[in-house]
Amino acid sequence: MTDTEDQAGDRAGARAGDGAAGARERGFGAPFWKLWSATTVTNLGQGATGIAFPWLATELTTDAFLVALMGLALRLPWLVFSLPAGVLADRLDRRRVLLAMSLARAAVVGTVGLLVAFDAMTLPLLYACALALGFAEVLFDNTAQVLLPSVVSRERLSEANGRLMAAQIVSDDFLAGPLGGVLIGLALAVPFAFDAGTALVAAVLLLTLRGTFRARSAPADNGADADNGAAAPARRSMRAEIAEGVRWLWRNPVLRRLAIALALFNAGGAGVAAIYVLYAQEVLGLGALGFALLVSAGGVGGFLGGMLAGRVTRRIGATGSLLMLCALDLVAHVVAGFASNAWLVGTVMGATGFGVVLWNVTTVSLRQTIIPDHLLGRVNSVYRLLGWGAMPLGILALGGLVALVEAQVSREAALRAPFFAVALISVGLAFYIHRHLHARALAEALEGTQPAQPEGS
Repeated sequence: MTDTEDQAGDRAGARAGDGAAGARERGFGAPFWKLWSATTVTNLGQGATGIAFPWLATELTTDAFLVALMGLALRLPWLVFSLPAGVLADRLDRRRVLLAMSLARAAVVGTVGLLVAFDAMTLPLLYACALALGFAEVLFDNTAQVLLPSVVSRERLSEANGRLMAAQIVSDDFLAGPLGGVLIGLALAVPFAFDAGTALVAAVLLLTLRGTFRARSAPADNGADADNGAAAPARRSMRAEIAEGVRWLWRNPVLRRLAIALALFNAGGAGVAAIYVLYAQEVLGLGALGFALLVSAGGVGGFLGGMLAGRVTRRIGATGSLLMLCALDLVAHVVAGFASNAWLVGTVMGATGFGVVLWNVTTVSLRQTIIPDHLLGRVNSVYRLLGWGAMPLGILALGGLVALVEAQVSREAALRAPFFAVALISVGLAFYIHRHLHARALAEALEGTQPAQPEGS
């Protein structure tokens, strides 16, 4: 279940202080490790509540569609807020944005913990808190991706992204997943209190990241238009800046097609994730700790993907890396659709973790390399609007599929149906990638040789 560049020289990233500049010359350095630490501890808390949120929903209702709506509330902000979030990431100091969103996360999950502790949580309140948390996550995640090139040189972006994603998987899956199950066993409010504490720790870590992390201005007087990175008026409306980011991405064939592919993958993955807790409870017969361990299984392959991404991509190429996820996703979801053994399901879902991280490292590094820094926040947000904004649509579609199959066939068949739907999506995407995202197209994108206008197809 799925879910980031600089060009050369002065396109290398956001303007940072002397410490960040020195870190870029050395590759990894203190600014990178401070960012790494803040995002890692954030993921530790997110992983704990990633188990607790769906479990809490099942304590309030057993209706599969209503449980799926909780996931919809978390993902809906990607559909409605991604574009404004990209503008803010290009307008504001990116470190301060991360700091503010860490504090916002602490407030939201702390509120959830209090409501649960006093037995005052209801489904509408849960949806409202999940929605607020989703808005904070959109701005935090998009900004964190576009800040990275300011502290890491272009040559080490893939490796740096791999380190960040490997740490995310270790904290989010290996540690936080089982920890979340244990904390739920103590009291359902405890994982939310833990997440609030880790968000505050992340805020303190971000305070130690010195320097100014604003986007570089577009090059002046270069004769290009705004879509190609020319200087823009100092003050423009948010709508105009969003439109510039949309046009830039849509005129780049490779990024446009990658965004479409990601949208289809994420729609299917989010739909499965939304009912995964019910599948674990009713089909696999797992409790809270068992569910946490099942979710953590994806971290085994994901950790290896993060550590080996650069090596694997060099060996099989970027296109091969994308196709690997299609193959692993197909096999895993077919097996999970038929199986009733938690160990088998955990194993095949663990294999998809490798493919997911390999995909993420490959595509995020491409974006960070291709997109000019002054447009990075906006174009990245358009990309993620397509890729992550598809999640709520997938949740609605597959949630509706579950309700339909349950009414016509049986509850168990309904909880298995989304896995087969995702397997079909994987087959179609493999053909799409083979045709439109072949090695030559990716090479031209990196060299900046593709035409400004999209191809005719």
